[in-house]
Amino acid sequence: MQAGMVIIGAGECGGRAALALRDLGFDGPVTLVGDEPHLPYERPPLSKEAMISEAPLIIKAIVSDELLAERSIQHIRSIRAVAIDRAAHAVRLSDGSSLAYDKLLLATGSVPRKLPMPGLGGRCVYLRTFNDALAIRAHLSAGNRVAIIGGGFIGLELAAAARKLGAAVTVIEAQPRILMRGVPAEIAEIIHRAHEAEGVSIRAGQGIAAIADDGAEVRVTLADGQQVAADLAVIGIGAVPVTALAAEAGLTIDNGIAVDGTLRTEDPDILAAGDCCSFPLAIYGGRRVRLEAWRNAQEQGALAAKNMLGTNEPHAAVPWFWSDQYGLTLQIAGLSDEGRTIVRRDLDDGAFILFHLAADGRLVAASGIGPGNAVARDIRLAEMLIAKRATPAPEALGSQAVKLKSLLAA
Repeated sequence: MQAGMVIIGAGECGGRAALALRDLGFDGPVTLVGDEPHLPYERPPLSKEAMISEAPLIIKAIVSDELLAERSIQHIRSIRAVAIDRAAHAVRLSDGSSLAYDKLLLATGSVPRKLPMPGLGGRCVYLRTFNDALAIRAHLSAGNRVAIIGGGFIGLELAAAARKLGAAVTVIEAQPRILMRGVPAEIAEIIHRAHEAEGVSIRAGQGIAAIADDGAEVRVTLADGQQVAADLAVIGIGAVPVTALAAEAGLTIDNGIAVDGTLRTEDPDILAAGDCCSFPLAIYGGRRVRLEAWRNAQEQGALAAKNMLGTNEPHAAVPWFWSDQYGLTLQIAGLSDEGRTIVRRDLDDGAFILFHLAADGRLVAASGIGPGNAVARDIRLAEMLIAKRATPAPEALGSQAVKLKSLLAA
């Protein structure tokens, strides 16, 4: 009997990989194993629509039970993979059963980084799953106070949602500014001002000295001695890849499960994709990165499916990130920390794009912000320029009179 394809992790990446296997014509067994009771679903809405929706029980599923049945994809729910026997090509599950595999995809994702402090109780929570979102949503209403520890994307999106629902919000960020990782200071400043205009209190450059959760409220003591009292504290200080299963199987871990450009581990029958893996990014000279992004999970899920079937296609996509807050949309193509020169290009409605150039003149990233989709088209064109390793003239990038499409054609 054919063992088939086994995918550990039933999130965006794993779900897309399972569907892609069928789209590519694979007709053998496909088994998707997830530790949540839900169908595979999209996580970005958890800090946005799921918070402000009048029907927060609605989950944005990637696939339906009917489609899984139609595609003959077995979805095992609320079960964890606990061990990989590489010699026997088998995965042992938490219910004591085992799954044989021909090829195995690890799409185990990431989990919130824990705040290593005493005093955290039931009112100090993290956001990762749909059930987490439901628990947080119950506290986001007028008269409630919410402290958000961490000024990254998830924390700020939650802050925006909480304010829309009338909660009082304080964001505490230990770094000198919000969005320190991967977002230029000019854009972070616009987002900072937007939050303050909506009534969010942002305490940047403030470490936490202590947290006390007595079950009735949370009191956060800052490094300068000030205290922030809240009915709920949401901790969003980053994520860590889920690698224990791979590590215990003897696979290399390097800021995630280490894979090559085709998403294969050193075991040719085991691949890893999505948030859990680090991989060499060819357009940045093979720099090893790990991306926590919705589109990366989609793209790598599809690519992993191809390569599970014997293709040796390398990962070639340009990283892309986005966030929506208060009607502003931030989009970033590429890795903005690579840029050594920044060129600013003014657009309509106060929107603008920062282009990031490497020392050799290559365009390596573009960061834009504006209302609605004001920057979407130009960011997409910039993404295509980055993929082509283009070296556009800085003055052309900075001129409204020069269309990016003309630079792409050149």
